[in-house]
Amino acid sequence: MLSEGRGVARHCAVWGSPIGHSLSPVLHRAAYAALALHHWSYERREVDEASFADAFAGLDETWVGLSLTMPLKEVALRAATTVTRVAAVTGAANTLVRDADDSSGWTAHNTDVHGLTTALRLAGCTDPTSLLVIGSGATARSAIATLAPGGRVVLMVRHRVRPETLAQAEAAGLTVETVGLGEWAAGAEVDAVVSTVPPASVPDLDGFPVATHRDHRPVVLDAVYGSGETRLQRTARERGWSVAEGTDMLLHQATEQVRLMTGHDAPLGAMADALRVALRDRRDEP
Repeated sequence: MLSEGRGVARHCAVWGSPIGHSLSPVLHRAAYAALALHHWSYERREVDEASFADAFAGLDETWVGLSLTMPLKEVALRAATTVTRVAAVTGAANTLVRDADDSSGWTAHNTDVHGLTTALRLAGCTDPTSLLVIGSGATARSAIATLAPGGRVVLMVRHRVRPETLAQAEAAGLTVETVGLGEWAAGAEVDAVVSTVPPASVPDLDGFPVATHRDHRPVVLDAVYGSGETRLQRTARERGWSVAEGTDMLLHQATEQVRLMTGHDAPLGAMADALRVALRDRRDEP
């Protein structure tokens, strides 16, 4: 994080493709307002893998932070000069922060793991030992990183698990199972189900298991947000599961980004209020 400077403009943004749906500007701008960072700005920009290198090279020294969404979490990792342990383990960076002591350097962070861990905990799933993860991309690897060594992960995929995701799980000492889309029997005894794919891609919910845990309710987290209640969430509630909102993951990964980019503790209440209003307004759109 660069020094704020007195009256010096500082720029941050969220990049990805598509990017028009992103609520990250709502969260970061609310944080800047609450922290009285009047010379800070946060924008969204359509950037894909092919255009990332040129866009990144074009940033001047007033740019201090980037949030990265799909499909940039892996290319951003390769662009960094320093990579944190969590970003290295997951092979994915959703955050780039300019180095304070070397303005030409950028550090790659993965705050998705913090967001996932917090969202699961708020829904009652603390220190999970077993997960069923739908998908095997960058967000799936962040979900896997919430498990301690010795845990169990079931990867539900259409074709085959991405090799880097399988390698991460095996390196962490996890027991790994692979099932096809809609093969829900393997999820009957997991602590949580985390979906990292578009809601319409989750099939055959008639077979989704009824919660049978005696000591706690298992949790479903649908990481894709913005379209209201998903079929997976609705089915989970009907069958006795708790539901962790994807917007909780979004909020808490953003609070960590604000801390990393600005050097200030994030104003959680102000950010949560702004997110709540934005979601209400989005629901009310014709």
